[in-house]
Amino acid sequence: MVEPVVLYGKRGAVAHIALNRPEVLNAYNVRMRDELFGALEAVRDDPDVRVAVISGAGERAFCAGADLTEFGSAPSQAIARQVRWERDIWGLFAGLRKPLVAAMRGYVIGSGVEIACLCDIRIAADDAQFAMPEVALGMIPAAGGTQTLRRVVGASRALEMILSNRRMGAEEARRIGLAHLVVPAQSLMDEADVLAQQLASRSAGTLALAKQAILDGMDMPLARGLELERRLAGGLGIKN
Repeated sequence: MVEPVVLYGKRGAVAHIALNRPEVLNAYNVRMRDELFGALEAVRDDPDVRVAVISGAGERAFCAGADLTEFGSAPSQAIARQVRWERDIWGLFAGLRKPLVAAMRGYVIGSGVEIACLCDIRIAADDAQFAMPEVALGMIPAAGGTQTLRRVVGASRALEMILSNRRMGAEEARRIGLAHLVVPAQSLMDEADVLAQQLASRSAGTLALAKQAILDGMDMPLARGLELERRLAGGLGIKN
């Protein structure tokens, strides 16, 4: 029986998703794309799930980027990009109204950074290493990294990170906002679970509306963003 490359489980109201290719540093391939899409659909559609934690199996990597034996062997970058977008997994990430927590240790490279940037709260182990290597490989990020990373760390830092391929450690990632919290590697999953359980204890409807107000209003003029906030605040009578 073939082992899944994305593991999915639940503990109470918290879903746990683990990228499960530790032998290749959890490199992102087509099969992982499909299984991760299914796991995110399960989070979206399960009314008992209020929060999800995404991590990488093993101790060496959250995700070390796209599997270049698949994406790097495409006849052109356009085809490689098309393959990665055949299922709009990044749109599914962005559309989830339930909080997503990234628990990152080891290598967080390329697609690993892109996945982390689509999560709401990012906890890094003290051994985490971050980089965006695409330009150094003659490519540009093809799964939204030029947009999501910019929104997380700002245009100037995103430019430096993407153009230089400089690797940064967990503390620097925390200073620029790529990680919110740095913890010892041995306690990473415990810390992520404690945070997720705290979030899950709160009103699901309020969490969803607060997330919607922040993300949908991010690119709006201030007046429109304030109007969005007022409108959504009026919906707090929804069932939780």
